[in-house]
Amino acid sequence: MIPKIALCSRSLRSNCVFSRGVKVLQRPWTPQTGLPATSRGIHVDSPPTTPTLTTSYAHGTTNASLVHTTVGETLLRTVERWPDREAMAFLEGGVRKTFAEFQQDVDRAAAGLLALGLTKGDRLGMWGPNTYEWVLFQFATAKAGIILVSVNPAYQLQEAEYALRKVGCKAIVCLTQFKTQKYCDMLRRLCPEIETSSPGDIRSARLPDLRSVIVLDSRQPGMLHFDDVMQAGGSQHEQQLQDLQKKISFDDPINIQFTSGTTGAPKGATLSHFNIVNNAYTVGKRVGYTWRPHTRICLPVPLYHCFGSVGGGMCMAVHGVSLVFPTAGYDGRANIAALESERCTFIYGTPTMYVDMINQPDLAKYDFSSVEAGIMAGSPCPPEVVKQVISLMGIKQITIGYGTTENSPVTFCAGPMDNMDRKSETVGYIMDHMEAKIVNPTTGEVLPLGELGEIMIRGYCVMLEYWNDQAKTEECITQSGWYKTGDIGSLDAYSYLRIEGRIKDMIIRGGENIYPAEIEQFLHTHPKVKEAQVVGVQDSRMGEEVCACIKLADGEECTPEEIKAYCKGQIAYFKIPRYILFVTSYPLTITGKIKKNDLRDEAEKQLGLNKGK
Repeated sequence: MIPKIALCSRSLRSNCVFSRGVKVLQRPWTPQTGLPATSRGIHVDSPPTTPTLTTSYAHGTTNASLVHTTVGETLLRTVERWPDREAMAFLEGGVRKTFAEFQQDVDRAAAGLLALGLTKGDRLGMWGPNTYEWVLFQFATAKAGIILVSVNPAYQLQEAEYALRKVGCKAIVCLTQFKTQKYCDMLRRLCPEIETSSPGDIRSARLPDLRSVIVLDSRQPGMLHFDDVMQAGGSQHEQQLQDLQKKISFDDPINIQFTSGTTGAPKGATLSHFNIVNNAYTVGKRVGYTWRPHTRICLPVPLYHCFGSVGGGMCMAVHGVSLVFPTAGYDGRANIAALESERCTFIYGTPTMYVDMINQPDLAKYDFSSVEAGIMAGSPCPPEVVKQVISLMGIKQITIGYGTTENSPVTFCAGPMDNMDRKSETVGYIMDHMEAKIVNPTTGEVLPLGELGEIMIRGYCVMLEYWNDQAKTEECITQSGWYKTGDIGSLDAYSYLRIEGRIKDMIIRGGENIYPAEIEQFLHTHPKVKEAQVVGVQDSRMGEEVCACIKLADGEECTPEEIKAYCKGQIAYFKIPRYILFVTSYPLTITGKIKKNDLRDEAEKQLGLNKGK
């Protein structure tokens, strides 16, 4: 675990300290007190209008206190305020719940989990797509003090075994099967003992901590059914649940989210109630959930990812917004149909999801007049895509968000009323109660404004640890509490952040550092280009060369020479792709992010460059 003193020291940078909602004013930290100008914060209750920053360090100050409640307390407050408001609608499954109905289900499920023998601090794995039960167990585990483990629905046998063993899951919740994913079959292969076990008393050699598998849609030998859990809790378990509320702290770990593991084995980012409740609160405050009359969010992003579970589920609990889930797995057509039929006012999505939506052939026939705003996040957002969402879908208040799972996740976000340049060229300004700095990755020195360096974050949002991995935790969180994002970007004087890409994605061509995002954004301006991804491929002379993998707009034809001619004179010669490949798809993670390593391998294979691999 990260020492508490290291994480708490960040509050000393503030002009005021909040303790349980009480604001204690301190002497302003200004040049007149002998401290450098970098100690000044930037006020973020509204978009910054004064260029306060003098170097690449920003501290988002605000008049609002952080929230000191658990997930369970947070939901209960919203239920008491809007009991009859619709909390969520799962269109594919036909499930609709008001806040009051949802709270009843949460309490029954939480009592049921206690009846099965799960206790505070145990881990429960949620393995599957976007279903009602996913959200239900997200809040039932929190109410019972059980740590929810978000397991990637696309994990295969070896990946699932690693994740479940790493965190020691005592229970797993899953469907029998979803599309090609046969969850129960995989679990039986991992734990053949299940077939002869009593439900709730599994003893497995490969998953020694596992006791229960809870199946949502059918009865299976040795496994519990969802109905069993909902009926298991008696009055003694209800009383146990009530008594437990006094013992659950907002600093307790409550969610483990596995990172993508593109550079090694996945790591379990461990988040507390305090992490995710406050991130949901500040994100909602930034995008307008605190002043919009009744927000209905169309939510196609996966719940297993922070974008869905915090931006969706937690924002529902904190702000009383309603969630609309078009389908269990992503479907672009169902998504735009839901916007119209459910009169959604808000939409979430990754850039890839938005590209898919704006390229639907019958987009023009749908009525999006109810949709006021949305968030685009999860991977770099090309400016042309942002502009097309505004022009083709009419979503004028679209905002860009940036963050990492380890930061709960959002650390920068644009305001709904920001101008086009800020919306399309930056990822917004620093979030409330957070610090950010841009440093030289080698020396750690804070850089002048506008210079590119590694983005580092400090504040309430930083995860507790990577579960059971002290070495990896210490690699990415400094002794003074700064989280190293591994992303390259630059700050302006208003704290707006521009992202150039990942340090690991940077292409080094003959000694020149090239950031793929810059080239990708330029290629998106070509009228025939639907989407572009740039990778570095091996080259015996230059070390690496630039390769652009381009999806063309429907019905368009193009040549590599045409793309290169378009680049000439518009971007530096060494950034012009040497190789142009036209593709119909990209390798994607379940969250819609491009698997750059896989794309690079595919490109090298197609170009005949990986013979030595």
